[in-house]
Amino acid sequence: MDIFTSLDNRINRLGLWSVVVLIVTTVISLYLPLDVPGGYNAEHADRVAWLSSNRELFITAWANQIVAMLSVAGAFFAIAWRIGSTNPLTAIVAAMVVLMSVMAFLVPKFIAVWTIPMLADTITTGAVGSELADPLLRILNVSVPFSLYTSFDYLGFWLYSVFALLVAKPLYSASLATKISSVGLGLSGILFQLTLLGIWAGEIIAVDIEGSFIGFSLLLIVAIIAMAFEFKKAKS
Repeated sequence: MDIFTSLDNRINRLGLWSVVVLIVTTVISLYLPLDVPGGYNAEHADRVAWLSSNRELFITAWANQIVAMLSVAGAFFAIAWRIGSTNPLTAIVAAMVVLMSVMAFLVPKFIAVWTIPMLADTITTGAVGSELADPLLRILNVSVPFSLYTSFDYLGFWLYSVFALLVAKPLYSASLATKISSVGLGLSGILFQLTLLGIWAGEIIAVDIEGSFIGFSLLLIVAIIAMAFEFKKAKS
């Protein structure tokens, strides 16, 4: 077995296991809360009290999100590799976009497991630095779409949409799985850009932003799961 064939098998194996991990972490995320009940509409005092009493649960939920994000990156890298033989420049740019998305997502998610729990504890106990902790926690609200925290998250999703638009056409091929994935990625990329335009035009208000991206997220998941059949077939 030559080096290229061995590498191809490994990358397809990476893609397949990334999809498996994504499915598992997505199911787990259904049972783990990412914020206080009420999210966007919750009072700041209620959020502080909830974060303080549910510290471990909150950290576990966001640690699970980190694993999910890395699994998406793994699947995307495998997709970029797949189009590399016919569209090498597009594949390189797409892989670079994935790397940037990892950094964009890693910043807020690390803040969630490191900074936010300490801020809540500091405010609750009135420890040294509580005067600074309170406004910082407001800035890092995980549910308000215009907070510093969620701005990084949506930057990551925008990078996902750029990746989707880059690979959608090159990915389209004879097999049903790649066709489904290609169409799903293309539609998700277009949908995100249209939603972004709707926000800029004032047609979508802040409270509706999160719900507006549900379709985009579902299309991405469908596209990634469809590629699992190709990854499995390609690896030996």
